[in-house]
Amino acid sequence: MVVAVRPPEARQLTGIELMAHLYRRAGFGATRDQLEAALARGYEASVEELLHPEQAPPLEEDLIYRYWPDMKEARQIDPAQSLWVYRMINTQRPLEEKMALFWHHLFATGFAKLNHAKVMTNQVAMLRTFGLSDFRSLLVEISRDPAMIFWLDNHTNTKRVHNENYGRELLELFSMGIGNYSEDDVKNCARAFTGWTLKPTIPAAQPYGRFDWEFEFRPDLHDYSDKEFLGEKGAFDGTDIIDIIVRQPATAQFVAMRLYKFFVSDTPDEDTIDQLAQVSRDSNYDIRSMLRWLFLSDAFRSENAYYAKVKSPAEHVVGIMRLVEDFTYPKHGIRDIALECRYMGQDLMNPPSVEGWHVGKEWIDTGILVERINFAAAQVGNVDKPGVQKLVGRLRDMGTLTPEQLVDACADLMGPLQLGDQTRAALVDFARKDGNLTLTPGDRAAEERVGAMLSMIVATREFQLV
Repeated sequence: MVVAVRPPEARQLTGIELMAHLYRRAGFGATRDQLEAALARGYEASVEELLHPEQAPPLEEDLIYRYWPDMKEARQIDPAQSLWVYRMINTQRPLEEKMALFWHHLFATGFAKLNHAKVMTNQVAMLRTFGLSDFRSLLVEISRDPAMIFWLDNHTNTKRVHNENYGRELLELFSMGIGNYSEDDVKNCARAFTGWTLKPTIPAAQPYGRFDWEFEFRPDLHDYSDKEFLGEKGAFDGTDIIDIIVRQPATAQFVAMRLYKFFVSDTPDEDTIDQLAQVSRDSNYDIRSMLRWLFLSDAFRSENAYYAKVKSPAEHVVGIMRLVEDFTYPKHGIRDIALECRYMGQDLMNPPSVEGWHVGKEWIDTGILVERINFAAAQVGNVDKPGVQKLVGRLRDMGTLTPEQLVDACADLMGPLQLGDQTRAALVDFARKDGNLTLTPGDRAAEERVGAMLSMIVATREFQLV
């Protein structure tokens, strides 16, 4: 008789590894000082702090707009993207921005069709506000969002001429997934959203730029007749449709799957997803409750989840800037930093289609990998950056370092990273060229050696993961 042997359960992360994992996934990484402070508070307390961003101070928008008035006007996409990247770099509410990024990918809406950057900025602000609320409220808000209405043509959806674009994507991509509704459900969903449109848009008024678009419900365009949707009958409007959608078991599974794949792993764990879906139903579709359960789950804290996902360009760029602690105050050059996301394949506020971006390994190809490495190496290799100087100071406090110790210490401070044997051996060979390292104040050559080692580390396969 053959006895099946179950593979051993993965080790549960603890200590600084677990805290770094939390802040990478629930934010954009943290400095070692920040991680040690979080570790002193404890893991559960840190989770609660992340889940309640309203307790942390907001970004000083007046200061931003004083230095960068083009960001407030947002006449073009570049300043709008720059503002969001600056927010992600400097926010004291990292999960708030991470959830805005998550929902932006799910409710993908793009400047290429809108040609109005301010309405994209407004949509991201809405996602920031409602990103940790209940899923019903979020669906109502995205259905009323001017950018979404124009993106999926609901402003042309009337009782006389139905446009099914928004109704179809609401069911297929935003809430339930294919196989959980019929074509008749799509048609009746579209009928329910007739009249959900835009107020008359005012032409651009120079020199002040364009006016914001606003939602408007037009009773004269709405179809008030009875509809049948997912087995229920009535004179439904859009909010009734959303109420029916969120009650469906498929919706809880859909949201649980998307949260799991974004925060834990690209490979679904059906048992964990089923449990997370049950949390959704038990909490009345509350996203904050789902994330609390997820961050405290064995699946999230498993070693199998540690550095198991490819960083998105936004995660890569923002994580590097938070590490080196640059652009902590408005100054020239933020546009160049923000555009790096575009060059690496994630044009923020301008996804390639309503499906958003293809993620995981598709973030990496030969050209994009070169861009990722060159950007990161240029940042961490600059020993004048405040964050790099702090890393140099920590290494200095360790005394004389052998090549092996230098590699291990840098990998620890940069993650902690789990380097593969081949990667570590190559880095040690590189460090051995100059022998042991002793850092003394003012020794520029020694500091440059640290910068070179950090540049080598960000070029590794391991550093491309989150």
